[in-house]
Amino acid sequence: MPLWLDLLRTPMAAPETPRLRVMRRTFQVLCILCALTVAFVSPLTAMLGRFVPIWIAALLISTAVYTAFYVVRKNRADQAWLEAATSQETAS
Repeated sequence: MPLWLDLLRTPMAAPETPRLRVMRRTFQVLCILCALTVAFVSPLTAMLGRFVPIWIAALLISTAVYTAFYVVRKNRADQAWLEAATSQETAS
C-alpha cells in the first residue's frame, strides 16, 4: 500500500472527549472575541471609556493562558490515544 494511502487511513488525533470539545469551543470563542475587540477598539473606547484597552489586554492574556492549557490537554489526550493504539498493534 502506498504511504499516502496508509496515512489517509490512519487517524491522526484522539477522538474528542466532551471536555475537550468544550475547551475547543471556548478557545474559539475567546479567539473571536479577541479579534472583534482589537478590530473595534476605537468605537469600544468611545462608548465604554478609557479602560477598554486594559480589558482587551486582560482578554488577550487570558486567551494566551487558556490556549496553553488547551494545547497541553489536547497533546496529552492525543499521546495517550496513540500509545494505546500502537500497543494494540504490537500486541496483535
